[in-house]
Amino acid sequence: MGSINGCAKPGEQIIVSGMRRVPALYDVEKRVLDIIICLPLVLILLPLLPVLALAIKLDSPGPVFHRRKVVGKGRKAFIAYKLRTMVEGAESLICEDEEERGEFEENHKLRCDKRITRVGKILRKTSVDELPQLMNVLLGQMSLVGPRMISFPEIEKFGIYHEKILSVKPGITGLWQVSGRSKLSYEDRVRLNVYYVDHRSIWMDIKILLKTIPAVLTANGAY
Repeated sequence: MGSINGCAKPGEQIIVSGMRRVPALYDVEKRVLDIIICLPLVLILLPLLPVLALAIKLDSPGPVFHRRKVVGKGRKAFIAYKLRTMVEGAESLICEDEEERGEFEENHKLRCDKRITRVGKILRKTSVDELPQLMNVLLGQMSLVGPRMISFPEIEKFGIYHEKILSVKPGITGLWQVSGRSKLSYEDRVRLNVYYVDHRSIWMDIKILLKTIPAVLTANGAY
């Protein structure tokens, strides 16, 4: 059985155990934690945005931000923002290669994605592309920690677990991100997300946030 406490390794069998009772004040504590961490981060990172925007524009034509329609808590749709890391019109390019299309449909990621720009590779490796999602957190659409956000077409891949996943806010980071990220199979990502929902607590959130720092610095599983 693979460990499920934030240290699962690719290839290990991940078992989802029964859910625990969520503490009564958890949602309030979580929101306070989100705001306390997000506000100073936004103020610190705002001066970096013009530099990042210039790098993105000089590297390839297109917008600075990528808008993605995703499913939030209670099936409410919202627009999640990221810094653009792909060439303009990347969505249509995936259809040109049958093998790549199959890999994308299976994992919703490509290991060797030719659509990613030079600057985009750096932004993804460092997870800097996800910084604009801090605004989604402040707006209450996301949390710092939670299940991986999903789009409407991905809902069916979660099978019987989709209602559980959509009962909480998606997170910028989460259990799957600190357990190998893209090295994990899609099935393992689903199981880790389900485990998080069933066992979430403010201490688990803090532990995941602390584990996110080395995960980002080492770019473990990022592509």
